Amino acid sequence: MRHIFISTALVLLTCFHVSGQTVKANNSSIRKVEDIVIYNDAKYYSAFPSIVRRANGELIVAFRRAPNWRALGTKGYTHTDPNSYLVLVRSRDNGKTWSKDPETIYAHPFGGSQDPCMLQLKDKSILCASYAWALPKPEVVAKLKQPVFPAGAGFIFMGGYIMRSEDGGKNWDGPILPPSVPSEKRLDIFGETLPAYNRGAMCQGKDGRVFWIVAAQNLETKQTENHLMISSDNGKTWEYSCPVAQDEKVTFNEASIYETPKGDLVGFLRTANFNDHTVVVRSRDGGKSFEKWEDSGFKGHPHYALRLPDKRVLLVYGYRHQPSGIRARVLDAECTNFKTAEEIILRADGGGFDLGYPWATMISKDRALVVYYFNQNDGPRHIAGTVLSVK
Repeated sequence: MRHIFISTALVLLTCFHVSGQTVKANNSSIRKVEDIVIYNDAKYYSAFPSIVRRANGELIVAFRRAPNWRALGTKGYTHTDPNSYLVLVRSRDNGKTWSKDPETIYAHPFGGSQDPCMLQLKDKSILCASYAWALPKPEVVAKLKQPVFPAGAGFIFMGGYIMRSEDGGKNWDGPILPPSVPSEKRLDIFGETLPAYNRGAMCQGKDGRVFWIVAAQNLETKQTENHLMISSDNGKTWEYSCPVAQDEKVTFNEASIYETPKGDLVGFLRTANFNDHTVVVRSRDGGKSFEKWEDSGFKGHPHYALRLPDKRVLLVYGYRHQPSGIRARVLDAECTNFKTAEEIILRADGGGFDLGYPWATMISKDRALVVYYFNQNDGPRHIAGTVLSVK
């Protein structure tokens, strides 16, 4: 797909949940300051956060909240719930304290919503991409036009949608339904082709266009593929561009995209049927095409790429193997050293695999905040964060 340029390896001093340890990286250092709790209410199952920092310094964390039915007697957790909806909390003191009562972004009228993925645009408006599952009655399911995308327990997939806010998340317009990927054949409960969807970070390029890697299932190979959608009007309308990653044996799904200083578009893709390895893709022509995907050699569930002040990239990801937690790598500015960058352990005290999905932002010129959902000792799923000193 592309040549790998070997950079100076990072000198790793493992950062577990103890504050103050340091990772040296290219004559700079990343030091873990502290872990924080952003939102935790045992009545709710809170997960899949994203974060933006407003021009006035306010932090907004969006996440999916659903009832914690296990607290009322069910045996386990599920990621499909007709009562899951999108909410947000705020901090006006750089993450020291957070609003207690979440504000609603959107409650889907036909089912539960997942994974609110925010992007703050250059005009200060905010996009929030999500997707939904419906729980129609059995007699309705029997009459649905096929093929649909069932998720077990009677749920039917509804595809993706996007919300927009122009006032810092106080009010939201939408939902905006993006067009379908041309190869998408599955239908929603209304018999319409599924709108484009995915979980992961969009990015806005230097030319103002917004790039979004979405997913679609190939009904012939039974594998999920990734494709690129582009918006030229700040997310109000979208057009299909090209395939991003396809394979007869490997499934590509949750994906984040990042534009490098030179203008390459780099995607970090979660996989299935591939030993949980992250794969990396690259476009050198502004999203007209992508080179062949490449195995990163490490496991990630899933990813977010944050540009640091010196233009290096902090790549954060969940780790759903023992010891469960949150991990990171520091990549060079063009994201070419993903195979050689040392792995940094931000958290290794997770209570099982149901955690992760990190997102990150700079909260000052030399500090970053990584947010994610977490559990300890298999307790309530909550929104947590790790503050890093980046110098």
